Amino acid sequence: IQIPKNGMFFDRQKRRFTRPVAEVLDNIWRIGGDRGWYKTDWLWRIRGIMDKLVGGVGLRRGRRSPSHLRPGDPLDFWRVLVADRTAKRLLLYAEMKLPGEAWLQFRIVDNADGSHTLEQLAAYRPAGLAGRLYWYSVLPFHGIIFKGMVENLISYGQ
Repeated sequence: IQIPKNGMFFDRQKRRFTRPVAEVLDNIWRIGGDRGWYKTDWLWRIRGIMDKLVGGVGLRRGRRSPSHLRPGDPLDFWRVLVADRTAKRLLLYAEMKLPGEAWLQFRIVDNADGSHTLEQLAAYRPAGLAGRLYWYSVLPFHGIIFKGMVENLISYGQ
C-alpha cells in the first residue's frame, strides 16, 4: 500500500541515527495509546477533542496492544494500513474528521556508511478550499510536532 502522490501536500522530517534499528522500531511500534506520540501530547489530545466534537472517533480508541501493531488495528484516531517490521515501515491512515484524507508514515532507511535514517511523512489530500485552508492552518504546528517526534522516536529509552 502506497500513499497517493497526486493532489497531495507533504511534510517530511528526516534524521540520521546510529542507535540499533530494533530499538527505534520498538519505539515506533509503541506510538500512541498510553505511550503517547513522543512530542506535544497535549496538542494531540486537543486534536482528539476537536475530532470528538465534530463526531469523529477522537483519541479514546487507544490501541489493541501496547507493543504490537498489525494492519487494520485502530491507533487512536488512525488506522494501521501497513505494519512491516522487516521493511521497517509503519503506515497510518487518519480516521479523524478532516476536509480531506491524511496519512502518516514512518520508515527507516539504511545508509551506506552503516548509519540509518528515520523518515516521517505526513501526507494530506485536501478536499476543496476547506481542505487547503485546513492544511495551511495546521502547517505551522507540524514543524514543532513532527520534528520533535522524529527526534524523540530515536532517543526515547536511551
